[in-house]
Amino acid sequence: MFTIFNRKELISTFSMKAQSEIRGKLQNKGIKYKCKVVNRNSASPFSSSRARTGTLGQNVDCTYQYVFYVYKKDYDRARRAVL
Repeated sequence: MFTIFNRKELISTFSMKAQSEIRGKLQNKGIKYKCKVVNRNSASPFSSSRARTGTLGQNVDCTYQYVFYVYKKDYDRARRAVL
């Protein structure tokens, strides 16, 4: 089970194509991972500024952020697999 104590952030991307390639590379090497998807247009519990400003002027390619985490013990191997 991934927790904040035994995981390490491997890579972050806004590209759906890149996240698909990263998933494939990690799966091919048998490395367990967790991908967190962050919607940058969703409302934030700490700020309501997005409700006032909307998405005008924002790059639509940066709507979703994909953050990959791996176990700390697998980090070096995962890094080599992805890069």
